[in-house]
Amino acid sequence: MPGAAFFDLDRTLLQGGTGPHLSQAMVDLGLVPRSLPGQGLLFKAFDLVGENLPSIFLARQATLVARGKDSHSFDAAAANAAEVIAELVHPFALALIEQHKAEGRMVVMATTTPEHLIKPLADRLGFDHVLATRYGTKDDGRFDGSIRGPFVWSTGKLSAVRHFAVQNDIDLRESFAYSDSIFDVPLLEAVGSPAAVNPDPRLTMYAVARRWPIVHFDVSPGVFKVPVVGIELQRFILEGLRSTFFPCARFDIEGVENIPRHGPVILVGNHRSYFDVVAMANVVRRSGRTARVLGKKELFDVPVLGSFISAAGGIRVDRAEGGQVSYDMAALALEGGEMVGLLPEGTIPRGEAFFDPVLKGKTGAARLAAASRAPVIPVGMWGTEKVWPRSSKLPNLLNLSNPPTVRIRVGEPVELKYRSPAADTKRIMAAISDLLPPESREQRVPTLEELRATYPDGRLPGES
Repeated sequence: MPGAAFFDLDRTLLQGGTGPHLSQAMVDLGLVPRSLPGQGLLFKAFDLVGENLPSIFLARQATLVARGKDSHSFDAAAANAAEVIAELVHPFALALIEQHKAEGRMVVMATTTPEHLIKPLADRLGFDHVLATRYGTKDDGRFDGSIRGPFVWSTGKLSAVRHFAVQNDIDLRESFAYSDSIFDVPLLEAVGSPAAVNPDPRLTMYAVARRWPIVHFDVSPGVFKVPVVGIELQRFILEGLRSTFFPCARFDIEGVENIPRHGPVILVGNHRSYFDVVAMANVVRRSGRTARVLGKKELFDVPVLGSFISAAGGIRVDRAEGGQVSYDMAALALEGGEMVGLLPEGTIPRGEAFFDPVLKGKTGAARLAAASRAPVIPVGMWGTEKVWPRSSKLPNLLNLSNPPTVRIRVGEPVELKYRSPAADTKRIMAAISDLLPPESREQRVPTLEELRATYPDGRLPGES
């Protein structure tokens, strides 16, 4: 028998709860009083710490508010709320729903929220079925204040899922379940592939003990967020790489305001040094965002370090395999509204190529831009090689008396044509070049020492 994918709704598919939006939609149509006593505080508590017994008590009492009203009188409110709530659903949740469907699984919303209020949203999001609390009705179609079937919460949710599985020949051992709440442990325990999503503190501890994956649908798959506080690991790393912690360099950064504060962005820069990582990190930090950064597979293959980089939002690039996997991951990040950072040159140029005034890049950024229409923001970096030349295994951290200047300029979005990746790549590299100082565009013959500095260990090819 095939499996299915069961998704909780509140604090799982979206950051907070649907309660405030459903309540407002019903108030707007005069279906319920302006608010129930303590309702606002319970909504805030739910958003902050997750499902709790007072919020469940309120959900049970909602049947009394609906008693005597025509069941279809809520249709318009449910439809109006669905429009608002659908915009709040995390993009990576939608991507996962589509992935499960593509792999042949039914996708099912399992929620305590009343069925008559939430089905329009489930339909809008593409769910195959919805398992929700059903209110009892009289013969005339009016709600009678009772609940028909299980109250779809905790063990009641598991009961509804098991009944659905029997009716639809679903094997729960082959199924997936996603929830944020400790009260959904019965359901999570019942499936073969459970996942704690944006978990409340108690579910976090339980998931760690059971070695269940802890995921967040507001960031790319694999990105780690610190439990309870919900802050990306990368934000802590960016703070640790701020320019004030590197007195071995004078940072001169301008143009960060050109990076959009929200939505998909492709951040591209030239590559002169391993210290470019620190330079770009300071650009990303000052933008107020985080980024999914593409890096060579050799870094990801290092034990512990590779896992750490992935958890911080790194994307592993394996050029030997054509880079399709990394391209797909970057495309997914952009689809989810994230910023993707990459250095189109791919590696630090060696020898005379390092001094070539014409920058040459690979087409990945241009192809991502054409597919996503995300703006491409160029970053020109100069002087990073003086802090950490390629010939050195470590940066020169002791040059404190006269540190070199690391000049970073962030430009406006590159105007692309989207017809030829090669032509658009030239436009991208030209935009980066325009941000570099005039000396970068001068054709000159480098000295032997300058050439040696562009090679590992400071030796030219053929030198022993």
